Amino acid sequence: MTEENKQGQFIMSSGDGSQPYNYALGLYGSKFIAELRDKHQILGIRCPKCKTVYVPARQVCGPCFTEMHELVPVATEGKIVSFTILRFQFLDPETGEKKPVPYGYGFFKLDGADNNFQHFLEVPADESRLWIGARVKAVFADKAQNTLQTIRHFALVDN
Repeated sequence: MTEENKQGQFIMSSGDGSQPYNYALGLYGSKFIAELRDKHQILGIRCPKCKTVYVPARQVCGPCFTEMHELVPVATEGKIVSFTILRFQFLDPETGEKKPVPYGYGFFKLDGADNNFQHFLEVPADESRLWIGARVKAVFADKAQNTLQTIRHFALVDN
């Protein structure tokens, strides 16, 4: 469960789980989730020194150790950098339901970002269509959530 506090920041909790937790998403994480939920837009953050764009946003550029503040939109499309196809079920920690198989998980370089973004990947009937460098786009859930699950998965872009 994720709730928004008075400052517009999100707090995630485990609900009735056996290991309860609260996790503050912070200023940039909260803006990232709000933009995703409200506009289906993915936000990155640009380093003022080296101009690297990170998704999701973080406060400090790793190589430069420079504080970052400039939030920038990046595309909801990009290329597959790495992926795997899983053929066994497990309980999705976000939903508590079994994940249907096969399902994919991958790293994607979104257009406008300089690092990789990881998420679920739709596996097409013809699995040979999945390859490193293939174009993908974010597929959004029917109901927006205060989590990364607003993106249901990434799917191949038909050329």
